[in-house]
Amino acid sequence: MIVGSRESQLAMLQTEEFIRRLKKKMPEIECETRGITSSGDIDLKTSLKDMGGTGVFVRELDDLLKKGEIDVTVNSLKDIPAFIDEELTIGAVLPRAAVEDALYPIPWEKLSCGAIVGTSSMRRAMMIRARKPDIRIKDIRGNMNTRLQKVNDEVYNAIVVAKAAMDRMGEDLNVYPIDKNIVIPAAGQGAIAVECRKDDKETLEILKKVDHAKTRIEVTFERDVLRYMNAGCSSPIGVNAEVTEDDEIKVLAASFVPDVPVRLSETFPVDDAPEKAKEIAAKLMRK
Repeated sequence: MIVGSRESQLAMLQTEEFIRRLKKKMPEIECETRGITSSGDIDLKTSLKDMGGTGVFVRELDDLLKKGEIDVTVNSLKDIPAFIDEELTIGAVLPRAAVEDALYPIPWEKLSCGAIVGTSSMRRAMMIRARKPDIRIKDIRGNMNTRLQKVNDEVYNAIVVAKAAMDRMGEDLNVYPIDKNIVIPAAGQGAIAVECRKDDKETLEILKKVDHAKTRIEVTFERDVLRYMNAGCSSPIGVNAEVTEDDEIKVLAASFVPDVPVRLSETFPVDDAPEKAKEIAAKLMRK
């Protein structure tokens, strides 16, 4: 199996996690990792919004997958557009890690008036400003190590990162999770997705061995909300679903489309998820 991945440290760690889980189920399988540099990794000056926002980190991998040059791709699910190419499908979702966003190197409570906070995410920026309007948001690009260094160089007072990313990298740093009621996570945040060709039945059967049912339910709901809103993964929308032990789904969601926010919190049976996704999307769009 040829596994496509971005070449960043985090992406490779996620790919290693997928291969490790797969080999645990199928010790005999042979995997080869092929790294690529995405357009989102090359252009570090243009904002993600101006680059088209949706799919800038996965386009090149998707092209290789469609051409048959690789068998699967491994990505952070939050980077995969809600509407994926009709030739492709998400064959597996690994067990979800932490869903929260986090601040480095100071906690939310210590963000002072006028502090410069780095993030390239409109969702994060708008939710932070909604609670702390005096914070200055400054765009930041680059891999995780580059962004951390910019804080150490005092270009920023703090940066926003995904808690799951820091956990996977094993960085022993002062990273402080932000309450998800304050900054609602992106759809799919904390989950690793494995894509393959829709007509590759053999690979699809293999990927079923590492697909995590609870995570699949959660992220499917979150991505359904985005699809009903016709929104991209870079839109200022947060939606987080959590399956409880009582077979219910607890949802937090917020939309800044348009700029005046809509926030909601709901709990409902898992079986109601398909209809509830449509209903919640309508509420977020004020329809």
